[in-house]
Amino acid sequence: MAASIKHQLFFPHPPRAVWEYLTNAELMELWLMKNNFQPIVGHDFQFRINPVPSLDFDGIVYCKVLEIVPFKKLSYSWKLGPGDGTLNIDSVVRWELHPKDNGTELVLDHGDFVVMENIGIFNSMNEGWRKNMHKIADRLNAPDHATTKA
Repeated sequence: MAASIKHQLFFPHPPRAVWEYLTNAELMELWLMKNNFQPIVGHDFQFRINPVPSLDFDGIVYCKVLEIVPFKKLSYSWKLGPGDGTLNIDSVVRWELHPKDNGTELVLDHGDFVVMENIGIFNSMNEGWRKNMHKIADRLNAPDHATTKA
C-alpha cells in the first residue's frame, strides 16, 4: 500500500526555534512522547507511551535517525507492533523546514510504509500528527516561551 500521512503548518518563528522541538528530547516529550532521541545519524531510539491493546500496539515506537540537515531536514524510521517481535507498522517520518514569510513552514511526510498491517493505527497516527504539530505551535506561541533567534 502506497499510503502517506502529510501535514504542513506555518510557524511565525525562525527555523531554529521549530527545529529545537524536533530534535531536543525534552521538548519532544512535551508534544509527542517520552523518548531517548539524539540528533545523530544512525542513533537508535524509542518513543514510549501507554500501550493501546485495541490497536495491537505495545506502546513502544522503535526508531533510527536516518538523515539530519540542521534547521532544514530530519528523518527517522518508525516501527511498532504488539510487542511479540512482529511489526504492524514499518515506515519513515520526514520533517522539512522551509523559511517563509518571516517564519517557518514545517512539512511532515510519514510514508514509505514497508509494513502497514493495522489501518486503525494509521488513522490514529494521521490525526495524532496533526494535533501534535499544533502542540508545537501552542508551545512556541506561549507568552513565556523564549523564542530562539535565527
